[in-house]
Amino acid sequence: MEFPAPLVPGRLIQRYKRFLADVALDEGGTITAHCPNTGSMLGCADPGSRVWLAHAPSPTRKYAYSWELTELADGTRVGINTHRSNALVQEAIDHGRISTLMGYDTIRPEAKYGHESSRIDFLLQGSGKPDCYLEVKNVTAAVTDGIALFPDTVSERGTKHLREMMAMVALGHRAVLVYCVQRGDAHEVRPADRFDPVYGRTLREAIAAGVEAIAWRAVVTPQGVELRTEIPVVCP
Repeated sequence: MEFPAPLVPGRLIQRYKRFLADVALDEGGTITAHCPNTGSMLGCADPGSRVWLAHAPSPTRKYAYSWELTELADGTRVGINTHRSNALVQEAIDHGRISTLMGYDTIRPEAKYGHESSRIDFLLQGSGKPDCYLEVKNVTAAVTDGIALFPDTVSERGTKHLREMMAMVALGHRAVLVYCVQRGDAHEVRPADRFDPVYGRTLREAIAAGVEAIAWRAVVTPQGVELRTEIPVVCP
C-alpha cells in the first residue's frame, strides 16, 4: 500500500486526549494532528520522536494532518494508523501472499455476526468451503528481543471478538485472527498478559477451540506499508 501523497516529516511534541498530537514540522511551524490509534501506543509516542504525517486538507475535516508513522530511537519505523490494517490484510490476500486464506470467491467487509452485536472485519466465502470469519488486529507494541505484543491496553472489544469467533468454530465455520504487525523489528507476536490478562486467557482458549491465529509483519517506509513476512504467534 503506497501513500497517495508524500508524507510530511516532523518531531512529536506530545500526544494527548488519545486522538490528538502536537507536531513540530521539519518545514517549520507547529500543528495539531489527528491520531488514528486508540491504544496506549506503548513506545511509539515518546516526545521528540521523528514522525510522518499525511496531509489532506478538507473543509469537512477539523484537522488537516493525520499521524501515520513513528521512527524509534533504533531507526525502526512503526505504522501507528490502525485504520490501515484491514486494507493491508486485504491487499495481502488479493496479491496471494497469505496462502492459507486463498481460494475464496468473495470477501465481504464488516459483516454482522454472532450473539453480541459484532461485526467481523471480513467474511470469506467460497463454493464447497466453510465460511471463514476473519478478524484483524493492528500490532505496534513491542518489548525486547523482537517480541511484539497485543493488546497494549485493556481490550474488552478484542476479548468479545474472540468469544464470537469461538462460537463460529463451534457451528462448523472457520475463524482466523490476523495480527497485522506494522513494524519491521518483530519476530513473533505474543498476548500482552501484563496489560490484559483476560484477553490472554481468552486467546489461549480460542486457539484450543480451533480459532486460527496468524501474524504478518510489514515493511514500513515513508512511501508505503506492505505486509510481506509471516511470523509466529506464541502463547507460552
